[in-house]
Amino acid sequence: MTDTNAAPTIALIDDDRNIITSLAIALQGEGFVTRLYTDPEAALKALADNPADIAVCDIKMPRLDGIELLRRLREKSAMPFIFLTSKTDELDEALGLAMGADDYISKPFSQRLLIARIRAILRRTDMSRAAAAGDGVAPPPAEPMVRGRLAMDPDRHLVTWNDRSVTLTVTEFLILEALAARPGVVKTRNQLMDVAYQDDVYVDDRTIDSHIKRLRRKFREADPDFNAIDTLYGAGYRFSEG
Repeated sequence: MTDTNAAPTIALIDDDRNIITSLAIALQGEGFVTRLYTDPEAALKALADNPADIAVCDIKMPRLDGIELLRRLREKSAMPFIFLTSKTDELDEALGLAMGADDYISKPFSQRLLIARIRAILRRTDMSRAAAAGDGVAPPPAEPMVRGRLAMDPDRHLVTWNDRSVTLTVTEFLILEALAARPGVVKTRNQLMDVAYQDDVYVDDRTIDSHIKRLRRKFREADPDFNAIDTLYGAGYRFSEG
């Protein structure tokens, strides 16, 4: 991870050098540091050893596609991850989100929109504070939350279930936090989208459903009997402490 006092580092992964070079110029103009990879295998090795603050990755690449790169990376890192996809890659988008991607954006895309999505994710992880304008006053620490067997520490981005660590992406953490804040209360998909996606980031119901499936899968790896996230068909989701 980059130095907390330095500008956020964005890893750009695409076998088309023209695309990532153009993106790098735009991002550098916004004050970000960029690392460019046209070889996905080299990107995997570099990011596993030294994660960036966020990765922007194409799905369709030779030898190692973006989906497989993310799958392998998730074994070692919860680094925020945005996919670049073609508009016909709906299956890949759903699979990428199920694998733990934080967002996706369809090609052709506006660089301004992509930068807005990057900033939204970085704000949620508090990684952009060095590059953001402000008065330098640190926010008050967030109180850890305990709900039955679940414990969440927002400041340290730590989650445990039955004292077993569960690694979540930023978006997964925010969705779970919103559900666990008021056990038994149903949260609609729109409410969860408002929590997890900000600043002109538009997603649909399928995106939230994919994140919920991923959350359940991760917690069942820690506890096969995990059933604390209920689906209320036609209504949304709720967290149960029992």
